[in-house]
Amino acid sequence: MVVAGGVGWADMRSLSVQVITGRWFVLFASFLIMAAAGATYMFGLYSGTIKNALGYDQTTLNLLSFFKDLGANVGVLSGLINEVTPPWVVLSIGAILNFFGYFMIWLAVSKKIANTKVWHMCLYICIGANSQAFANTGSLVTCVKNFPESRGVVLGILKGYVGLSGAIITQLYHAFYGTDPKALILLIGWLPAAISFAFLRTIRIMKVIRQENELKVFWNFLYISLGLAGFLMVIIIVEKELNFSQGEYGGSAAVVLLMLFLPLAVVIQEEFKLWKIKQQSLRESVQVKIVPHNSNTPPSSSSNSITEQTSSEKEVSVSCFSNMFNPPERGEDYTILQALFSIDMFILFFATICGVGGTLTAIDNLGQIGISQGYPQKSLSTFVSLVSIWNYLGRVTAGFGSEIVLHKYKFPRPLILTLILLLSCVGHLLIAFNVKNGLYFASIVIGFSFGAQWPILFAVISEIFGLKYYSTLYNFGSVASPIGLYILNVRVAGHLYDKEAERQMTALGKKRIHGEELNCIGVECYKLSFIIITAVTLIGSLVSVILVIRSRKFYKGDIYKKFREEAAKAAETEMAQARNGTGPSLAKG
Repeated sequence: MVVAGGVGWADMRSLSVQVITGRWFVLFASFLIMAAAGATYMFGLYSGTIKNALGYDQTTLNLLSFFKDLGANVGVLSGLINEVTPPWVVLSIGAILNFFGYFMIWLAVSKKIANTKVWHMCLYICIGANSQAFANTGSLVTCVKNFPESRGVVLGILKGYVGLSGAIITQLYHAFYGTDPKALILLIGWLPAAISFAFLRTIRIMKVIRQENELKVFWNFLYISLGLAGFLMVIIIVEKELNFSQGEYGGSAAVVLLMLFLPLAVVIQEEFKLWKIKQQSLRESVQVKIVPHNSNTPPSSSSNSITEQTSSEKEVSVSCFSNMFNPPERGEDYTILQALFSIDMFILFFATICGVGGTLTAIDNLGQIGISQGYPQKSLSTFVSLVSIWNYLGRVTAGFGSEIVLHKYKFPRPLILTLILLLSCVGHLLIAFNVKNGLYFASIVIGFSFGAQWPILFAVISEIFGLKYYSTLYNFGSVASPIGLYILNVRVAGHLYDKEAERQMTALGKKRIHGEELNCIGVECYKLSFIIITAVTLIGSLVSVILVIRSRKFYKGDIYKKFREEAAKAAETEMAQARNGTGPSLAKG
């Protein structure tokens, strides 16, 4: 029996296997996992529910925020696990942690469990948020290794979906649960876990076969994600002007789901092209078009393998501590200790503490900032949604933009990081001086700056220190975030907020009762905090200039040359297999 176009059922089955086992389907599955992995960025939306239900003051709430980001960014364990296990193990652990952590928070806020201590809540939110590190390590790191020559683009678009996840989950929340704020915590407990379990065996590291149109395919994915972001922006504005019913929210959520699955059409198209190449190669029993090589090539390849194996054995025999202060050239594979003790990593780490710490402090306090500066209640969710959308735009712009200027003009990524830090200072100053309606613009600037820092940071780590131990180094870079957040959010913003709130309460002749929430009204609540944050961010930008100077020679060279050579060797092997009658293994990657 033959279906339309002369393709038989056997061919359809072969094509289906090609699609679901291909590199592009791994990327599509990662899109969905990332689209539900940004619950930590929604803290400003449900933090008020926690504060009211459990009677916390702002310092306690900021302490919870710190543990949230500690869990989300201290993913070194997930990186180490990923070094020795396949990605599905990491994703499984992440799904379990996600459900347990947020489900326990939901039980506490709903009063279904009594006498929940502050340390209990800190533990629960840390566990739940730590699942994000496992999701990132399991899917994002895998995709970077599957597409090494397009790593900036991969990081940008996948991190972009994380940035959109706040707006995506908000639409699904209203469709499933209406306006019950406690139910939002329940949703972010079960939804990411369910998606991760659905794609456990899909996400895996594959052999890289270079495609000429690879970047063009990523542009198609970008256009789809831009359409999704545009729709979310429009629907957010409409929802603020009109009172949507749960059914109408269901309609908008259906459009969101449709656009989330639209990249699957691109995946099928690309895998169909690869499938046709495979079928053609299998039919050519005598002549196969390959690039002519010297007849000595096969023995040479074998010799190289033996040499590489011997070299690897020598490397293993050398103590990892003996050469940790003797790193290789930038771009080669550093050991974990060589990277951690390098000056380049220290500079990146310090700049990230300053930059991400400041922007994340603003994001986590948006709701409280809006209340203290007199914005209406309905504007608070608008701020969160604006941050989510512009967080996405920052990520994809930094990912795609840095890749383009790097290839065309050899423009170093560390310099882009410096410019992003300077831009974020504008948002901090708008908050500090309470410019009229400035919080709307500040949400855009801070969301964009926060999002743009991540793909640049992770791309620089992969380029300077190599991909061999990228799972661990990727997660080490994230550790800077909770450190910066603790210093700037808990010790600076939270402390100064409570100090001003107590001053206002004393001026009114009131005395705070233990367990009563502490609120502050007026520009002074956050003014000094964000002046300090602006100064710290400026220092971070100046320090990042040192890395720009140190790495300028490296970025002027061809940093992806070795990956093109490896991909060419893999393609040559595929053609040799086809010539010998074994056939290519395109279905495996």
